[in-house]
Amino acid sequence: MDKQFKKGCVFIIGGSGGIGRACVQRFAEAGAKIVFTYHQNIQAAQEIKKDLGDSVDFVQLSNQNESQVHNVISEIASKQGGINTIINAAGFNIPQKYISEITPELWRKVIDEDVNGFFNIVSSSLPFIRESQGSYVFISSAGLFKYPPGDVLSVAPKATIEHTIKGIAKEEGVHGVRANSIALGVIDTGIFHRLLNEENTFFDEKWHEAVMATLALKRFGHESEVANTALFLASSQSGYITGHCIPVDGGYHI
Repeated sequence: MDKQFKKGCVFIIGGSGGIGRACVQRFAEAGAKIVFTYHQNIQAAQEIKKDLGDSVDFVQLSNQNESQVHNVISEIASKQGGINTIINAAGFNIPQKYISEITPELWRKVIDEDVNGFFNIVSSSLPFIRESQGSYVFISSAGLFKYPPGDVLSVAPKATIEHTIKGIAKEEGVHGVRANSIALGVIDTGIFHRLLNEENTFFDEKWHEAVMATLALKRFGHESEVANTALFLASSQSGYITGHCIPVDGGYHI
């Protein structure tokens, strides 16, 4: 087991989804103790627990509920002997809309779920991450490098979070805390599958052809490739890496 994971647990937000689930499995394979969250899909959480056993536990969490986030994180740290890593893999069914189509109400809802939800996690967990000299890994978007039209509701909040990650890296490095993110391209799992199957989906054959034309590697990514990157960034092998956003996007950003 990597020395970073010997004390306390890895806390994976959104661990019942496609990428989050892959992260739970990969960190479990690496010998880490894990607590992950689900929002509504308790059946998926129970299946993961059944598959992976006693090294894994789960809890329901709504990131935008500030008091719940604080209570859950404090309880986990107490029960598990600390928290050594925060992986934020929470995903939302964010609609694909052009800026001209977005209402202020929808904008505020997305900001509250994504940006404010993330800050709730940071605010409550930072004392424990300082104590463990641990790290944050945020699952972000390759749209930060090359803007995809119609994706502003995903990219704009993540741009705010990306600068928060850099702020954590800069300000908290003196306490041994690291913070990095992973910029995802199209990963063949989770939210992408749900959006793909929606009626009148944005992701039609024309979209598929256009995206493939932008990729250096002519395929979509696998969830395991994201999980392997998250494990590396959280482990002592990346102990001198902080403040970075690593693309896992098949070369979309080039």
